[in-house]
Amino acid sequence: MTVLTRRSAPRWHTHELRLGQEEVGKRYRHPHPGGPEREWRALRLLERHAPGLAPRPLRFDPDDPDPFLVMSRVPGAPLRGTRVGPRQTAALAESVTRLLGCVPERAVIALPERRSARTEVTARIHQWHARRPAALREPEVAEVLAEGMRWLERPWPDLAEQAGLRPVLGQGDGNLANFLWDGERVRIVDFEESGRSDLAYELAEITEHVGSWVERDTEFDAEAFCSLVALDRGERLRLLECRRLVALVWLLLLAQDDPKRPRNPQGAVRAQAGRLGALLGRPADGS
Repeated sequence: MTVLTRRSAPRWHTHELRLGQEEVGKRYRHPHPGGPEREWRALRLLERHAPGLAPRPLRFDPDDPDPFLVMSRVPGAPLRGTRVGPRQTAALAESVTRLLGCVPERAVIALPERRSARTEVTARIHQWHARRPAALREPEVAEVLAEGMRWLERPWPDLAEQAGLRPVLGQGDGNLANFLWDGERVRIVDFEESGRSDLAYELAEITEHVGSWVERDTEFDAEAFCSLVALDRGERLRLLECRRLVALVWLLLLAQDDPKRPRNPQGAVRAQAGRLGALLGRPADGS
């Protein structure tokens, strides 16, 4: 059995994993409130309604002060850090569609809202914007940020507000590291931020997560992925609004990177500003 800590784990782990041949133990060193319970609850729902899509929940003691959850080990390697070609993209869309449609609505309604839902991240955006990190003062970045903040104050189009609001089980973390490709299908892991959500918001989580583009060795066609998920006109409009919101969140998050100990590649803030600008309809040259 291998013990993976923050120091020794692959780049994208933020907790301790114990990997066995058949089982994985996950210890939540700095869990968000309710994180272990959220993951256990989601895995149990998926075991019932979409077996094989995610790890099987095996053991968890909710009263343990040092939360430790044991689940089955699923095959596959993370899509992050790879070229996500047409086969992988199709498999990812199939698995995400299955995830977002498998749990009955009556069961989803009983779930707590996922972490970092729309209302929560909107409040965070205002808090982070008020701090004005130095990276946001670059003229090109500042212009896009100002446009993004103006967009944030406008109401969403009525069609977008009304579309795709059937409650779904949202995984809550669109990092491509959480989607494992085994050569045939994609399985999904990491549900500690999961909860009640909606289709468009969960798709935006994947397409706009920094893990979908920030590293040179990751190639992911977000538009191709979205085209493989069945959406009506209102849901596509809502998806655009959700993508703008998540992209704005990431612009402010990346701007908080410590320049002395950066976690992301040089130029990530400018690149993210370009992504947000494109979603807001700015010309490619920023003019």
